Amino acid sequence: MHERTVPSGYAGGERRRHKVYVTHNTEYHTRDDVCVAVRNRRTGQWEPRHRALGHKMCGALHTPQKVGELPFRDRPEPGDQIVFDDGRQHHVITSELERVTRPPRELVAYYPR
Repeated sequence: MHERTVPSGYAGGERRRHKVYVTHNTEYHTRDDVCVAVRNRRTGQWEPRHRALGHKMCGALHTPQKVGELPFRDRPEPGDQIVFDDGRQHHVITSELERVTRPPRELVAYYPR
């Protein structure tokens, strides 16, 4: 997967709808924080039956570094475990996040609508 970083002078809120959360084994592709595609990094194959599909990224678990720091945050950072939630009682917790990237436009065109 190609990582894209585009410098700009824009100082407003985040406008990008698509993100890829990359763990050691898996890429979680999201649109507006909802998981729309999952890919195995080793094989490059999409996983159409992955349990995270359709779940919303609701935050991340991390190991607190200071007294009083909570183990949950709204936006995942490298080293965190992402929590995907279906809005009922089903959660998917990933392995540690390595990085967050933007998918190439060509790839976004293949996501389900």
